[in-house]
Amino acid sequence: MPTRDDKTAIPVDGDAIQGTFVAPSTRLPGVLFMHGWGGSQEHYLARARESAALGCICLTFDFRGHAETLPQRETVSRENNLQDALAAYDALVRHPQVDSDSIAVVGSSYGGYLAAILTTLRPVRWLGLRVPALYMDSGWDVPKTQLHKDQDLDTYRRSLIQARDNRALQACAGFEGDVLIVESEHDTIVPHEAISNYLEAFIKPRSLTYRVIAGADHGLSEPQHQRAYTALLVNWLEEMIFGARAGALSARAQTAGNGAMAEAAPRPG
Repeated sequence: MPTRDDKTAIPVDGDAIQGTFVAPSTRLPGVLFMHGWGGSQEHYLARARESAALGCICLTFDFRGHAETLPQRETVSRENNLQDALAAYDALVRHPQVDSDSIAVVGSSYGGYLAAILTTLRPVRWLGLRVPALYMDSGWDVPKTQLHKDQDLDTYRRSLIQARDNRALQACAGFEGDVLIVESEHDTIVPHEAISNYLEAFIKPRSLTYRVIAGADHGLSEPQHQRAYTALLVNWLEEMIFGARAGALSARAQTAGNGAMAEAAPRPG
């Protein structure tokens, strides 16, 4: 069972001696799920339940302009939705059982785009992006629906874009955690060129996993493609989370071994 160490000072005779509480770790990784434009948290609830079974605390939420706040759809901007994502992230790390050093953020399409940007504003250990969208940096504060009128997104997403020229890609270039990118083979909204821009932008991740769901469209409209994505995501999270736990246990065992050797070493006196 994983444990955690908490240093403590023990008062004695007006002085203090140092001690260490060693207790079972009750803190768990946190996973934040971010849906795409026009979607809702319902799209990730089943995956959140499967991920929670791995030993995670998961949070899904609805961006403003969706679900119960649908009337705001025509006025909400990327900045508004980024603030939604930050508020949800902060709510997740405030959960008493969440390990704030072990946060995964998973986003689809528009949610993936915002998830990449979020990594520049909050600590993220694992980043999962399914068909992450791309938008021009201009018009950041205008209503999101206006972007489809003001920007030629189809041409833009099929262009070669340098990381320095796009806020989301620049965020990817600075990210040093573990990454999962999932593409749909027959995606006409986020084409392969856009995915290639994301792949090229990650220049220093701890690991990068790239998968293509054969025959799938952007929205995973077929049940078998939904199942394929769920399996990919949950398996990746399992690998990341259990790998991190194994690494932590190994480090603790090494520390304990070193301590035992030091204790056993002969001392003068």
